[in-house]
Amino acid sequence: MSETATSSNTPSNVTMKDLMSLTKFRLSVLVLVTTFVGYWLGRSGQDLNLPLMFHTLLGSALAAFGAAVFNQLMEIEPDKRMDRTADRPLPSRRMEPGVAFGVGWLLSAFALLHLGKMVNVESAALCAMTLAVYLFIYTPMKQQSAWNTIVGAVSGALPPLIGWAGAAGPPVNNDAYFRLELISSSGAIFLFSLLFLWQLPHFLAINWMYRDEYRKGGFVMWANEDDTGGKTSKLALLFSFCAVALVFLPPFAGDTTYWFLPFALLVNLMLVWLAWKFYKIRDRASARKLFFFTLMYLPLLLGISMVFWKA
Repeated sequence: MSETATSSNTPSNVTMKDLMSLTKFRLSVLVLVTTFVGYWLGRSGQDLNLPLMFHTLLGSALAAFGAAVFNQLMEIEPDKRMDRTADRPLPSRRMEPGVAFGVGWLLSAFALLHLGKMVNVESAALCAMTLAVYLFIYTPMKQQSAWNTIVGAVSGALPPLIGWAGAAGPPVNNDAYFRLELISSSGAIFLFSLLFLWQLPHFLAINWMYRDEYRKGGFVMWANEDDTGGKTSKLALLFSFCAVALVFLPPFAGDTTYWFLPFALLVNLMLVWLAWKFYKIRDRASARKLFFFTLMYLPLLLGISMVFWKA
């Protein structure tokens, strides 16, 4: 009897699937895609500089993996209480927290050092800011305030700026050590705002569909006490309208040709229409349709931006 009890409490061998779950591999791939698009647009009109691109993407990927590990370390108890996360390596005890901490530390530290050494200090600073907001503000805030969704959207909007800043490479000649204009240009503002606004209807739809799970986990979300969907759907509709307004920025700022506008508006009007349907119907099916469209929305807008971006 004692042998059985002991063996059942001993973490089993960690599999590749466990490592992918620990690093939230699929979500991290999305981070990598947005970083690549930021880099591509930042190098528009120049050669891609493949070594520089490789180092930018490598640093971003390692940071995304490290952030995912630390996030799960901080949420072991809530994850235990939610059906969709209870089988993750840490809450299920297939991996010891100490091991995960070491993995997360190595990934995050190497990411920052690598970006600073092989790319530039601006990309490393943006990466550090992403980790700080995600781990020290957003993750603890999830159990304290529904405004965590806004803070989380900030950290999720920074990766394309890492690519954008990384595309400039290290300073040359008399360039300043930290070039603020890299993150204050209209192109950088558009990329940040696009990722920020996209996340809000995306996560609002998820939060409402799984509000019972979030309540079980102890997470404070706007949708938790909104069983009718009234508040959540209004917010999703509001942020969808904001996304429509945003697409006027690139052509009027001279970052894209004016052909960008009709294609971007078409995609955004579809987003507004689905958010409106969610607002009017307020059922799981309409929330699911909005959620699934947001999965297509981001690649569509990023792709349109790449096609019509000016050199």
